[in-house]
Amino acid sequence: MIRKDLSTYKRKYQAFRHHAWAGLGFLSVLLAVRVIFPEPSKILTPVIFVLVIYVIVALLFTYKYRAGISVTEEVVQVQPSNKVEKEIIRADVEKERLKLEKKKAKAEAKAKKKSK
Repeated sequence: MIRKDLSTYKRKYQAFRHHAWAGLGFLSVLLAVRVIFPEPSKILTPVIFVLVIYVIVALLFTYKYRAGISVTEEVVQVQPSNKVEKEIIRADVEKERLKLEKKKAKAEAKAKKKSK
C-alpha cells in the first residue's frame, strides 16, 4: 500500500473507533435509563436499535481500516544548506557582539557613576 493510503487509513480508523466507543457509551446510558424507568421503553426501543446498528457499522469500519494501526509518524530532519548555516552563525556572532557592547557600556556607566 502507498504511505498516503496508510495514513488515511489511520485517520479513518481513529475516527471510526471514536464513533464506536461513543455509540457504546450512549447505548449503555440508554439501557440504564430503560432499566430504571421502564415506562418510556416504547420510545427508547427504536433509539436503542438504531444505536446498536450504528455501533456495529462503526466496528465494521474499524475492522476495514485496521491496517492504519501499524502506521507510525516519522520525523524527517532536513539538513540546512551551507548558506543558511553561515547566516545563522553570523547572526549568533552579531548577537554576542551586541551583548558584549552592552556589557561594556554598562560597566563604563557604572565606573563613571562611581567616580563622581
